[in-house]
Amino acid sequence: MPEGGSLIVSNHSGGTLTMDFPVFLVDWCARFGLERPCFLLSHAVLFRTPLAEWLRGIGLVPAHRDAAHTILTSGATLMVFPGGDYDVSRPSTSANTIDFDGRVGYVRTALKADVPIVPMVSIGGQESQVYLTRGATLARWMRLPQLARIATLPITFGFPWGPSVLGLPPNIPFPTKIITQVLEPVDLRAEFGDDPDSQIVDSHIRKLMQSALDEMARKRRFPVLG
Repeated sequence: MPEGGSLIVSNHSGGTLTMDFPVFLVDWCARFGLERPCFLLSHAVLFRTPLAEWLRGIGLVPAHRDAAHTILTSGATLMVFPGGDYDVSRPSTSANTIDFDGRVGYVRTALKADVPIVPMVSIGGQESQVYLTRGATLARWMRLPQLARIATLPITFGFPWGPSVLGLPPNIPFPTKIITQVLEPVDLRAEFGDDPDSQIVDSHIRKLMQSALDEMARKRRFPVLG
C-alpha cells in the first residue's frame, strides 16, 4: 500500500451478506493496526438502521463525494465498490466478471484528491448462495430507485428456504473461501497525463482487475476449499 491517501477500488460480492470488506479489514488491522484507518463508502440506507453507529465504528461512512474527498486528503485510505448494488447482486453465472455498470465517479474522486487508485479483487463471496437474477425489473416496479436509491432486488436460492428475495426469507450462507488480492497502485496522472479521460482510466482499472480475477478463478477448484 502506498503511503498517504489512496483509493482502493474493488469488486463487491455476497448479496445481502457481504463479507468482502470485513475479511479485508481483519487483515488490514493485523498489518497496520488501528493507527492507520481504512474507511469504506457505503449506501446511505444502511445508516437508517439500528446498526448505524456500529457501522461507523468499523469504518463505514455514507457515500458522498465530500466525505470521500475529506478522507483522502487527510491522508487516510478509502475503499469503494463502484458497482455497488449492481455488482453485489450479479448472477452466479457472472460471479467472476468485473462490471461497474458504467460508474466512473471513483476516477474523478481520485483525481480531485490527487491520490493513486489501488485495484483490489476478491473471489468466493458470490458462492455463498445461488444468485439467480439482480431483480432490476422488480425493483423498478416497486419504485425502489426513486424511493431508496436501490436499483436491484436480488433473487437467490439457498438452504433451507429455497427462493429468497433481498435476503427474505433468510437462508444460511453456503460455506465459501474468500480470497482477496491487492494489486499495484496506479498513479493516474503519471499513467494518463494531467487531465485523463475518466472512461479510459476506468477501462484500464477494470482490465487490471479482470485479469487478476481470471487468474484467481483458474486456480480455484472447489467453492468451500478454494
